[in-house]
Amino acid sequence: MSNVEAIAARKSWRDELTGTQWKSFWAAWIGYLLDGFDFVMITLVLTEIGRTFHVGPAATATLVSAAFIARWFGGLLLGAIGDRIGRKEAMVISILLYAGGSVVCAIAPAFWVIFVARVCIGMGMAGEYGSSATYVIESWPARLRNKASGFLISGFSLGAGVTAQVYALIEYLTRGTSAEPHTWRILFALGIIPIALALWLRRALPEAADFVKMREEEAARAAVGETVKKTDMFTMLFARNPKRSIINIVLALTTFGCLIVIYLFKSGVPGLVLALLWVVVAAVMVSFMVQFEGPRWPTGVAVMITVFVAFLYSWPLQALLPTYYRQTLGLASDTASNLVTATSFGAAAGCIMAGFIGDRFGTRKAYWVSLLISEFLVLPVFLVSRGMVHSSVIWVVLLGVFIFVQQMFGQGISGLLPKFISNYFPVEKRAAGLGFSYNVGALGGAIAPVLGIALAGDPATGVGGVLPSSWGLGWTLFILSFVFTAVIIVLIAINFPLRMQKLLRPDHVRPADRMDHVDEELAVSRNPDTIVAS
Repeated sequence: MSNVEAIAARKSWRDELTGTQWKSFWAAWIGYLLDGFDFVMITLVLTEIGRTFHVGPAATATLVSAAFIARWFGGLLLGAIGDRIGRKEAMVISILLYAGGSVVCAIAPAFWVIFVARVCIGMGMAGEYGSSATYVIESWPARLRNKASGFLISGFSLGAGVTAQVYALIEYLTRGTSAEPHTWRILFALGIIPIALALWLRRALPEAADFVKMREEEAARAAVGETVKKTDMFTMLFARNPKRSIINIVLALTTFGCLIVIYLFKSGVPGLVLALLWVVVAAVMVSFMVQFEGPRWPTGVAVMITVFVAFLYSWPLQALLPTYYRQTLGLASDTASNLVTATSFGAAAGCIMAGFIGDRFGTRKAYWVSLLISEFLVLPVFLVSRGMVHSSVIWVVLLGVFIFVQQMFGQGISGLLPKFISNYFPVEKRAAGLGFSYNVGALGGAIAPVLGIALAGDPATGVGGVLPSSWGLGWTLFILSFVFTAVIIVLIAINFPLRMQKLLRPDHVRPADRMDHVDEELAVSRNPDTIVAS
């Protein structure tokens, strides 16, 4: 019986997972749930925070941006800890950063305190993507790692989906009481409950199997007198060569400065200057990846570009659909909240689906085919007009169904993104490689909604945008989603990171760069980090 037939003969994929592997999954999944909860929650409570501390909308909006300022460094630092000390330790530090930030937000005596806490939360969440995703993927059997990835990311979508309902419940319970002005503090405090559960689950987890194997191999090499160099990202950038370390520290501080200007002071900065600041940030990120990956820099940079485009295709809808529901379609807040929930639940269902089809057909094939299907599903969402949704509740229901299905195939398939990224980095660099590239790519998510509003203009009238006012926000979102989805389909289908590596440094292609499905388990067992000529 062949390897594939033996796999097919097994009773169920669940039989291959131990109780410890499930525990490791749930410990990480809660972190993603919290990220989704926080992502939506902070946007809901900005008005209340501004009222409490007597600051305007421009100031409160910086609380959303604060997390983006530090995410790239959180992915780098906590990913490096995961590669050098262990995935489990990095997971614990990540959730502690998030916990500390949430507690401080709940009791903050001043607005600036919340801002600092939001920076800590951003770093913690960045660490979750690097350490938790790596930990679960490396802990599960090789042939189930698409399920590990997809199931894990579903936590974000579910967290985002329930937030509006939790907010509405807390608001209802506190209305007319002395606690009403403190609704936002209660929401931050509620997040501490799942945080405590996550910490409890993570306290006694074993280290990821791949990491343990790597450490054993390093110990064996050291025992015979071979020098084992530290290859974690922080050491390579900031602690190996004194001259290079000083330069990189200056570059890192410059990046922080650029992002602070971009996110906090952009209203008073000319567009050309903002564009130049983005160029500086991009150049530093590429420089850090090149230093980290060495001769495999084409793969690292190509992965960052792919993730960046993935955020550009998904975040116009993620960030601006609530605005589209309320201002463009003119729906009541409760109806818009229900549609946001349908949007998030569709993405969560898609993440689960992604795990199954990824393991069945291969990561890349499942990814790009699902996105291709989503291209045909995005148009019906924006064919439902303002007049339709106000003429009959049936159109509102249909809109909910359309967006649920579209998000299943469009956003949900991005549950495979951690698995996709992890293939391109060896075990000793995987946590930082995944965490850094993912969180640098997340900057595309920050650009996408700004780009959407710049093109569409006023969400209600369409006035003031680059595109004709008759197009409105709806058709702008359709164009952005369709175009960037088409780009990411091509990048994934052609295996852009592998093609870049073969083009620029073909002597450092790894077998894992090529594998996608059936041969994966065999390739991993034979040593996925071997360098082979193209």
